[in-house]
Amino acid sequence: MAQTQTFIGFNTQQQYKKFTLTDFALVKRDLLNAFNIRQGQLPGRPAYGTVLWELLFENQLEELNTAIVREVQRVASGDPRCAINDVQSFPQENGILIQIELVMAPSTNAERLSLFFDLQQRNASYV
Repeated sequence: MAQTQTFIGFNTQQQYKKFTLTDFALVKRDLLNAFNIRQGQLPGRPAYGTVLWELLFENQLEELNTAIVREVQRVASGDPRCAINDVQSFPQENGILIQIELVMAPSTNAERLSLFFDLQQRNASYV
């Protein structure tokens, strides 16, 4: 019988008493952290983070949409615990909404996540 793997991590953002995250909640938090860090800002890991913040100021053309999808897939590919099945982006008034269909390895159960990149507050969050 195959043993399932449990991922355990620590989180203090928006947590008040219980700081431990496990499995999919941990993967989602780590992915959100990667989207909130601009590429090159983490010391010693210049490829970690995203360049999406620079792309959000451009005109919303088809080429930009393709670049956004590629960047989301690149960031997610840095985490071996997850895989992306589908990415869609939608321009909004104060930012961009990105919907991701995320699968946590080794399972096949997918969950649709909606990330909003807010240009005014300069952060990404799940909606």
